[in-house]
Amino acid sequence: MPEVSMVVNGQNVSGSCEGRTLLVEFLRENLGLTGTHVGCDTSQCGACVVHVNGKAVKACTELAAACDGSKVTTIEGVANGSLHPMQEAFRQHHGLQCGFCTPGMIMAAIDMVNTHGKKLSEDTIRHELEGNICRCTGYHNIVKAIKAGAKKM
Repeated sequence: MPEVSMVVNGQNVSGSCEGRTLLVEFLRENLGLTGTHVGCDTSQCGACVVHVNGKAVKACTELAAACDGSKVTTIEGVANGSLHPMQEAFRQHHGLQCGFCTPGMIMAAIDMVNTHGKKLSEDTIRHELEGNICRCTGYHNIVKAIKAGAKKM
């Protein structure tokens, strides 16, 4: 089995995995980082969003071997001593219910701010969230949380 090495949440990590191992599987099973969720395995729900080299990707469609040498940030890596501003905004604005989609939503939201800036319109947020499914909410509080989090980032 090939050896894969990458920087995950600021730590150098490596491990053996089959060539077909998905990044989400490597993160969860090899590294024990279970904040990245497996929802659909078809790149439809967004529960598995992480950042690879600073860009949001769905970890259920990325091979771990393809991320060899990459810098990966998961939901566990965004807080630095206290909640990340986007995490805090989700908490304050009730942007979650069951919480299953929340890590992917937050990772997508951080990427959204990094891509589009802090002044996000509701239309932009809703458009950018099209690849993230929440089965519990109507997205109203998620949009409010992203707008608030964006201002504080």
